[in-house]
Amino acid sequence: MTRFSRLALVAIGLIGICLAADPAVATTLEDLYRSQTIVNGKYEKNRQSGFKRCLDAVLVRVSGDQRLPAKPEMAALRDKAGSLVAGFSYRDRMEGIPNHDDQGTYDRPHNLYCQYRPADIDPVLASLGSRPWLTERPTLSIILAVDDSRRHFVLAGDGDEKPDMVESFQSAAGPMAISIVVPDKATLAKAGLIFEEVRAISPELLGSVATSIGSHQALAGSLEWSDKELGWIAHWQLKAGDKTYRWQVRGVNFDEAFRVAIKGAAQILSGNGQPK
Repeated sequence: MTRFSRLALVAIGLIGICLAADPAVATTLEDLYRSQTIVNGKYEKNRQSGFKRCLDAVLVRVSGDQRLPAKPEMAALRDKAGSLVAGFSYRDRMEGIPNHDDQGTYDRPHNLYCQYRPADIDPVLASLGSRPWLTERPTLSIILAVDDSRRHFVLAGDGDEKPDMVESFQSAAGPMAISIVVPDKATLAKAGLIFEEVRAISPELLGSVATSIGSHQALAGSLEWSDKELGWIAHWQLKAGDKTYRWQVRGVNFDEAFRVAIKGAAQILSGNGQPK
């Protein structure tokens, strides 16, 4: 089978998967200007700390710019983070589980949800030299070669090698209001996308896949376990326009590897340049 034939097959398969995928994570402007974090109990002190984390999260979510939390100006902005929250709510993460003691009543972990107004957040972004990323968020088609030191495979949406990796990737995509699809085993098999080919994926192949699936972006990568690094080594590639971007992370768990992948993709597609 020629490379062109493989590309045609993967395009057809990915189109079918993308059409069946869940809708974009942020379906409205209100959804986009929302963030969440985890706090212990509903103490005022913990809530204020949560407001700071939610501010970081919403600024990155709205802009796609991963550099914002490291800017010096953020220190003063975090001090008034609560004043930027338009509304908030909690959800008990242990809902339905009885308290074991009095301490548990106060320290139960909760999701803290914060809602913001564009009129409040957009000027903050402007003060940081950034802007909202308001174009339609992409659906990323994930093409990933995995080597866990015992076996190697291409991650499949219906595979049984590491099903928790697919869930982890989906969780990583949510905070950036990006949705993902992972090709199933049949699509990968028909396309001849075996481990060796995906691991060594070229910019030409990456660009051809992205072009063939229309508006959907192909995010390709390799994930290799390293005893020396005490974690995974991940390499990522994404083609945007005429440029292919590459970034990596080393010595992390795969949850963090996937967060780095999604954050890097958001950085690129929002027009904020090369991921670090």
